Amino acid sequence: MSDSMMISTQQHENELYSYEDQNKEKESFVSQLPKTKGWLGSNSTLCLYQNFWCPPTIVPNIISFQNHFQALDEDIIIASKPKSGTTWLKALLFSIVNRANTTLSNTPLLSSNPHELVPFFEFNLYTRNQKNPPLIKNIPSPRLFSTHIPYDSLPKSITKSQSRIIYICRNPLDTIISHWHFANQADDSDHLDHCSSKWTLEEFVDAYCNGEEVYGPFWSHILGYWKQSVENPQKVMFFKYEELKKDTKTQVKRLAEFVGFPFSLEEEALGIVDEILELCSLKNLKELDVNKHGKFMPYFENKSYFRKGEVGDWINHLNSATVERVKKLVHKKLNSSGLIL
Repeated sequence: MSDSMMISTQQHENELYSYEDQNKEKESFVSQLPKTKGWLGSNSTLCLYQNFWCPPTIVPNIISFQNHFQALDEDIIIASKPKSGTTWLKALLFSIVNRANTTLSNTPLLSSNPHELVPFFEFNLYTRNQKNPPLIKNIPSPRLFSTHIPYDSLPKSITKSQSRIIYICRNPLDTIISHWHFANQADDSDHLDHCSSKWTLEEFVDAYCNGEEVYGPFWSHILGYWKQSVENPQKVMFFKYEELKKDTKTQVKRLAEFVGFPFSLEEEALGIVDEILELCSLKNLKELDVNKHGKFMPYFENKSYFRKGEVGDWINHLNSATVERVKKLVHKKLNSSGLIL
């Protein structure tokens, strides 16, 4: 073996050892984090990392993302708490940005779930502690990403760049109901060993009010992005799900302006905006074959991301005492911020 080959082999072994060693250190680190009950069954847990709760299996992914992702000024990132309208917003954003290159008959939304087209950093890209996920290299600019991570835990390369963040929040009462349904759907998957028990609604409400829910406390998550949208509106746009539902067309035009793809008067006259609204409506997305079958992530089928999407569905599930409890908590946590949900 030549000297150069021996050096190359040694370097590879050193890198491999270092990589495996880092993984062991991360696993040891995660094992020492505070734990609480998870939402994928009786044996699952959430751990407290950087003051927010998340599944322990993705903490190494988050750390890799934080340490290695290099943002571009043209990047556009959707941020949200789970079950706040993320799937819908992804479909809208993808359609706005790519409208010049696609038509209603050939849009990738017909063959790909919105979460595949606007991938999550911590679920889809930075998996198994990858430093430089190959998929990122193949994403054309402007790159579209998403995350559930709180603002204060985003990589500095994002917060210090000119990349733009779109945050969507939802009335916590509806978020609780939507997330409760979503979590319990996992029990109907093929992974019964992981999802062996269902949450009661009362348990889910307690978890939310205690702040011990995935990516929570929800008030800290919302306030982190709200504060940035007030202080740096050219960087962070704050959406309320309810406003997007009430006047979708106006909000979509606002979104297009923010990301640098405004609709022209000619496009509006041709009905391009209305076509995008129809394409991305929950009713239409729900009926697409790609969203009726298959999975893009373990445990959850594509169809589980499309339920009702209604505003005020909580009234059909929560009693008056529970509603009052949540409303008082929201008022207490958000009152001084100027944000009204």
